[in-house]
Amino acid sequence: MKRQIDCLLIGHNEMDFEVYEQTCRKMGVYSGNYRDLNLNFLFYNNKPYTAAGMFNLLNNSLEAGFEPLTMGEPFSAAVSYLGSFLYKNGLQFDYVNSFQENKARLAELLVQENILTIAIITTLYVLPLPIIEIVDFIRQYNHTARIILGGPFVSTQVRTLEPEELVYLWNTIDADFFVNSPQGEATLVKIIKALKNQLPWDNIENIHYKMNGTYTAAPIKQEDNLLSDNPVNWNLFSQRIADYVNVRTAISCPFSCSFCGFPQHAGKYQTADVEWIDRQLSHLDRLGVKSVHFIDDTFNVPVKRFKEILTRMIAKKYRFKWHSYFRCQFADRETIEMMKESGCEGVFLGIESGSEQVLKNMNKQSSQKQYLEGIARLNQYGIVTFGSFITGFPGETDETIKDTVKFIETSGLDFYRTQSWYCETITPIWKERLKYGIKGERFEWSHETMNSKTACDRIDEMFRSIKNSLWIPQYDFDFASIWRLVHRGIPLKKVKDFLKGFKKGIEEKLLHPYHPEPSYEVLKEMGKVFQQEGDTGSLFNDEENPRDKYQVDFDF
Repeated sequence: MKRQIDCLLIGHNEMDFEVYEQTCRKMGVYSGNYRDLNLNFLFYNNKPYTAAGMFNLLNNSLEAGFEPLTMGEPFSAAVSYLGSFLYKNGLQFDYVNSFQENKARLAELLVQENILTIAIITTLYVLPLPIIEIVDFIRQYNHTARIILGGPFVSTQVRTLEPEELVYLWNTIDADFFVNSPQGEATLVKIIKALKNQLPWDNIENIHYKMNGTYTAAPIKQEDNLLSDNPVNWNLFSQRIADYVNVRTAISCPFSCSFCGFPQHAGKYQTADVEWIDRQLSHLDRLGVKSVHFIDDTFNVPVKRFKEILTRMIAKKYRFKWHSYFRCQFADRETIEMMKESGCEGVFLGIESGSEQVLKNMNKQSSQKQYLEGIARLNQYGIVTFGSFITGFPGETDETIKDTVKFIETSGLDFYRTQSWYCETITPIWKERLKYGIKGERFEWSHETMNSKTACDRIDEMFRSIKNSLWIPQYDFDFASIWRLVHRGIPLKKVKDFLKGFKKGIEEKLLHPYHPEPSYEVLKEMGKVFQQEGDTGSLFNDEENPRDKYQVDFDF
């Protein structure tokens, strides 16, 4: 007998990278999009590999025995929250945490179960391609379930596209409903209950739905679902919980950085109370998770609440480690001591620039001095730091970039990454476009002091020149990936050595674009991540090493 599933949740789709690279290549290898991507992968035997892809390739070739490194490992905060919300409202749900890794199970569910609706989570998507791939897969196995999309991707398209462009995109994706709301979970429930009870849905707010061959937009009504009223029911996921879990304790962001559209996406800022968080973390500790990633845009704000959370974590002596996004202008010594004692491994610092003028233009409400003092304290207590930077924001010049380079080189950051400014029309800076002479949008832009091509050139120069901090790629490998490798038993130093080798490979690719494959020496350096302590032998048979430096054509 078929099981009734009111809503099947589908987590993130980390597209086949070869397909994604080819798609971006069609935009032009000199486009801002492709140049940003170009610092995230190597070619091996004419196939592109991200850092995670190279780790898995070496792991398999050397029979090292580690689990593959994938972006689908951490348990999705969206799946856990939405599943709990649906269950609370009397609906039956199931889920796949990662589309690519759970395709076989998803196919079985689509064929064997009676599924009313399928909700595709879009939190991390910028392009529609991963969504289209999921929809096509669903239609291949199931023609009756209604497909629902929501989240940041949908709201961004509604805000930025002209009506005819939006209808074209909706038709291309071919979902049945699009939920346009910063929250959207209550709207999702209304759609499911209307379909389940065979009621009309044209009176439901916050949706775009297909009628008579085209899409109609319903009126907008702000949802107000309090996080503290809707805790994750971890009992619902205990049989399939991962070692690595994403946890959210706040919605939106209390700051208004002029480059960032997140508050516009996420809506009004709200936080869960400390008791709520304590219960959530206690449950996760009982389930035996290894690592918790707090995905709040700024976990350590409000400061008083953050210290209360740390006090509870210390008292409970949780076994898991944790990492988070962090505003280091609030990194006083007492806070850092408490973070270390509570199991903090590392923090993601949205520093954005080493220039006081650019920080002012960004409305960062911080200074170089505060950042440097915070990083120094974090380093003193052995908490690993990753600094994220933006290059090319309005007001950026070659001189301000020199300030950023100096900051990265002297600050003591363990890791860093800088990316070209992404010009979104929903961000606060767009309202000042006349003041700064901003033209264009997304990856292709110009303003009075810089354009996107120059920004990409400067990023390549920074990539090659900065020595005292280690670049972390973004696509398919991020700061959180470091901790998944560490919890596999790989020392942090070896993880750094692997990333150093990967970076050298990209430097070779930039230097020799017509011979883009990594040298033998680079492969050998990356492979050392799998070498046992005390083993001084080579992982490769390089007695003769007859291979050409840029043509990698041998098996490990």
